[in-house]
Amino acid sequence: MSDRVLGGRYTVQDKIGTGGMAIVYRGLDEVLGRTVAIKTMLPQYAADPSFAARFKQEAQAAAALQSPYIVAVYDWGKDGDTYYIAMEFLRGTDLKSGIRKHGALDGKKVAQIGSQIAQALSVAHRHDIIHRDIKPQNIMVQPDGNIKVMDFGIARAKNSHLTQDNSVLGTAHYVSPEQTQGKDLGPTTDIYSLGIVMYEAATGKVPFDGDDAISVALKQVNEQPVPPSQVNPAVDAALESIILKCMQKDPADRFQTADELYHVLRDYLSGRLAAVSNATAMLTPAAAPVTTPITPISSTQNMPRVDGTGRIRPQTATEKAQEEEAQKAKKRKGRLAATIVIGLIAIATIAFAVYSMVGNSATKAVPNLLNLTQEQALSEIDKSGFFQRGSVKEEYSSTVAKGLVIDQDPDPNRNVSKGTQINLVISKGQQPAATVTVPDLKGMTPSEAQAALTKVGLVAQAGDSVYDSEVENGKIAKQSPRAGSSAKAGDTITYQLSKGVESVDVPNVAGYGEQEARSALEGAGFAVKVSYSESNSVDKGYVISQSPTGKAEKGSTITLTVSSGSAQVTVPSVVGETESSASAALRNSGFGVSVGYDYSSTVAEGVVISQSVTGTADKGTTVTITVSAGKDPSSGGGTSGGTTPSNNGGTQS
Repeated sequence: MSDRVLGGRYTVQDKIGTGGMAIVYRGLDEVLGRTVAIKTMLPQYAADPSFAARFKQEAQAAAALQSPYIVAVYDWGKDGDTYYIAMEFLRGTDLKSGIRKHGALDGKKVAQIGSQIAQALSVAHRHDIIHRDIKPQNIMVQPDGNIKVMDFGIARAKNSHLTQDNSVLGTAHYVSPEQTQGKDLGPTTDIYSLGIVMYEAATGKVPFDGDDAISVALKQVNEQPVPPSQVNPAVDAALESIILKCMQKDPADRFQTADELYHVLRDYLSGRLAAVSNATAMLTPAAAPVTTPITPISSTQNMPRVDGTGRIRPQTATEKAQEEEAQKAKKRKGRLAATIVIGLIAIATIAFAVYSMVGNSATKAVPNLLNLTQEQALSEIDKSGFFQRGSVKEEYSSTVAKGLVIDQDPDPNRNVSKGTQINLVISKGQQPAATVTVPDLKGMTPSEAQAALTKVGLVAQAGDSVYDSEVENGKIAKQSPRAGSSAKAGDTITYQLSKGVESVDVPNVAGYGEQEARSALEGAGFAVKVSYSESNSVDKGYVISQSPTGKAEKGSTITLTVSSGSAQVTVPSVVGETESSASAALRNSGFGVSVGYDYSSTVAEGVVISQSVTGTADKGTTVTITVSAGKDPSSGGGTSGGTTPSNNGGTQS
């Protein structure tokens, strides 16, 4: 395959990767002079007509996705028996390799990666494209730390059934329950897979593992994940709640859109933990009275449970202790358990009575003011008679409607002393995108344009190349929107690279009428200049010649020479003149000269006796002059018209 040129444009270089259905090569785009990645489908799939049709459809769909977090698909096609895709060449390593090398990542880094993947999925979902194969192997981490999502809908065309194949086993670790069961898929299936990716990034391990794809898939359907914090205690509760909500078995219990997930992750990264708590409230365990003895146990025994609503929530250590105690002492310690319970209730009753008498006025739980209007929240503070109004400030929020409380300090349910001020943060709604001026990209290289657009928050996209006589080949000739116009941060600017001056065939219009020739040349993209010349061979008004012929730069000027008709001029009368003066007179008037000789007894030798053409004639006509050779020596002085000398009809000049 090396050194093969696909589509007359992409030179295949060294192999950089192999997958279950394709081989990826480094290549060179000979037209634009840039390095690309070239994915070629394996022959057994390329030979399948149904695969070929789907390949075309999905390659076109992937090419339409424009995001800084999605690998750009530039082109696709078929060359002989080979289907290929030309895409952005990435430098870096896939996330799977990074986790294997470095282990669990920092929580903030996990959230950053998750938010970028969510933004990529949001773009795809708006185009009705479900990735269906989100996994760390398809996430490329670039040298600057940002990610690119690969393989939107192409490498999976034949990958819907689970087998013992290692590549499919890798996929089974990340598939959603509904995907395993063959149900209809929506955006939430990608969100489930992203939850597993974040789980693995946060803990260094996949939540479900097994000896084969089938056993892993069954666990996806039937088992609950161990909470990430039990695998890696460094995982904080807010990030854990986001991950576990993504991984809910019921799609309705997950984040419903990638955009929603992105905004919650952004709240987490910004420290707006109250907003995160509000968005993941379904994971908070319901309060329940203690009815069995509590035995201290390791936190690693905390396992997930299903509450009365059918939703997944983390099981508390208390619940785990209750379960174990009930199993061990169901019969032999029933009375002891009851005694302990009665003792605990008595202790709790006494404690409550003491608190009511001496401590009730000392502290009080902070009310939950989240999602109230500012007026409602301030009213609640005032009505309490216990708390005081604190500061009120506004912030943008993508998850909480304008005018509602998105955060408070102190947090809800925290016990504080009387007179504590409650500070509020009110939502200003979605942050509007900044308005920027589109820079002038004309004459820039693609990398220069990328830098110029990134600087003002815009996204670059290459369009079709165009011929342009004013811009050097490989530099930007046109852009849309135009330079100097206004755009919103995040908008896409499409540019077109110059292919230089276009050389095309010049129509051969010799023998055409002037107007017909002009139309043919102008229709082919040329300018026309006309000069006129007399011609005895070409009728008046028709093209005698053109310059240049063959190929010329489109837009250049073609010069036509058009006949102005034949030239009729007066033939000089040269009878009686010497041969030399007669010949000179005729040539100077534009005629050709032919000379013949004859004896004459009346005309001196060397003098013209007669000429063949008199009056007017076309320029260039040959005039024959007869020159006297003197008296005929054999006539003895006879009259003119004697025997012609041997050189009669002589030379032409």
